[in-house]
Amino acid sequence: MKRIKGLVCAPFTAFAADGTVDLEKVALQAKFYKDNGICGVFACGTTGEGSSLTQEEKKALLRAWSVQRGDSFVVIAFLGGTSIPDCIDLARYAAALGLDAVAMTAPYYQKAASVKELACTLAEVAAAVPEMPFYYYHIPVLTHVSFPMITLLEAVDGMIPNFAGIKYTFEDMMDYQLCLEFQDRKYNIMWGRDEMLLEALSIGAEAFVGSTYGYNAPIYHAIWAAFEAGDMKRAAALQYEANRIITLLGKYGNGTGKAFMKATGLDLGPCRRPLTTMPEEVYEAFSLDLTRTRFSDYKNSFK
Repeated sequence: MKRIKGLVCAPFTAFAADGTVDLEKVALQAKFYKDNGICGVFACGTTGEGSSLTQEEKKALLRAWSVQRGDSFVVIAFLGGTSIPDCIDLARYAAALGLDAVAMTAPYYQKAASVKELACTLAEVAAAVPEMPFYYYHIPVLTHVSFPMITLLEAVDGMIPNFAGIKYTFEDMMDYQLCLEFQDRKYNIMWGRDEMLLEALSIGAEAFVGSTYGYNAPIYHAIWAAFEAGDMKRAAALQYEANRIITLLGKYGNGTGKAFMKATGLDLGPCRRPLTTMPEEVYEAFSLDLTRTRFSDYKNSFK
């Protein structure tokens, strides 16, 4: 299976003013990401408001993203997690489109009672696309399913032949390292906390999936370059600057990601409820806060 390395963007889903998905923005997003050194997208995920999209909307988005993929730009399709038949249907659709991989979370309403039951659930979906790399998306802050991932790897190893790895969006660095090193780094364990990219690099991470790469990728490339050059002081200083920018997500709430995109010059429209779209008067205050960071020095731009 193709091993993913580099920064993968979790893209926002663009919506038109009437609330419909704006598919025409996908090509623009893809160019924006490629221009800024992004190696692929994790489509229809948390950032893309995937849980608020219909099955047909997801298929339309995956179809649009499929046109943008290539040898150096991968497209991973997020399937969801609550409805197994829907996940299987979407996985087969992604396979038919020739996408690079699929991923799903743990079911987060009716939950698996054990790691074994979770593994069996994943196996049912993965078996529907046996030739396609299959990832588990670990994000316990939203799913409230928090089994140690090393125990999941032990359960799926040999059970799911096309299991490719984990999108690991949690702060347990010990568990993450155990997963990284499992069976001589057999699996692709992609780090999902942008605010701790440097910490993940320090224990051997090579693949990262995050929303902030969609508008701030240059600062993360700079962190990585400083780390590889052995300049830990600069790497830490840059991670601090990235985290100062990230704090605005907490300050302004759940619609702030698209406000960041707007600040780069790429307006992706409103959010879909239950997320809120940032009002113009709040955006003015947000923009002022941005000037107090190094966002303008490291924001994404079209080449």
